[in-house]
Amino acid sequence: MIHTIDSLSYTNKLRHVSPMWKCGFTAVLLTLAYAAQPAVQAVIFCWMLVWTVGYAGIPLKTYSWLFGASCFFYVTSLPAWVIEAASSAASVRPDALLAVPVFRGWLYISPAALVQAVEVFVRIAACEACLLFIVFTIPFPELMQVMKRLRMPQAVLELMVITYRFLFHLSDAAQGMIAAQRARGGHAGFWRTLRDVAALLVQLFAKTMHRYRGLSQGLMSRGFTGELHFMPYEPKPIPGRYGAEGILGAATLALLSIWLRVGGV
Repeated sequence: MIHTIDSLSYTNKLRHVSPMWKCGFTAVLLTLAYAAQPAVQAVIFCWMLVWTVGYAGIPLKTYSWLFGASCFFYVTSLPAWVIEAASSAASVRPDALLAVPVFRGWLYISPAALVQAVEVFVRIAACEACLLFIVFTIPFPELMQVMKRLRMPQAVLELMVITYRFLFHLSDAAQGMIAAQRARGGHAGFWRTLRDVAALLVQLFAKTMHRYRGLSQGLMSRGFTGELHFMPYEPKPIPGRYGAEGILGAATLALLSIWLRVGGV
């Protein structure tokens, strides 16, 4: 998947739009997605989906797969959001949708908890849509140029570069090791799969450390002085249509959020 994302970031239809403008546009919408009401957050998600899939031409299947994978962490925390505990049947809320006796207490689901879980999911979806727009439309070197121009600390930039580089190494190594395990009859059955995955993680850590030492030695042999240098930022044009739509859309969403908040909706 990391290779697919990297390829799409170079071949999408918004590739030649100013990366600085795309980062600023996304930052404004991400702020709104975090602070606005659920209705505005839902609109932001749909609008960013149009920008990413419609304008940038990102395949919906790839977008859905990556979005769904990121939502896995929300799903794992969902029981903690919706399930509440009570010591006795009298303590269970009268509007509970489902109540189950467990040992000496009760577990139940209330409408308020479901509403809160839905609101959290809408916020997560809106913020994730903003981040995926950056991931799919800005190549990593250009993103580093933007961060450098915004005076991001050098240590953070170098950490991002090294992490990004090792994502490809880890992906290639993991795929090769999984193919080797399956060729030897591995991953057959649940318990054997767990054992093979455990062995895979141990070997993957050893290979990662080996490649890290190779990277360090390669940098030192090339005269590394303790600081990575990046290409200077090159301004790119902002098409009038995208610029006008972005400004008007963001302003409309901000006004809608203010109106909903003032009106108490």
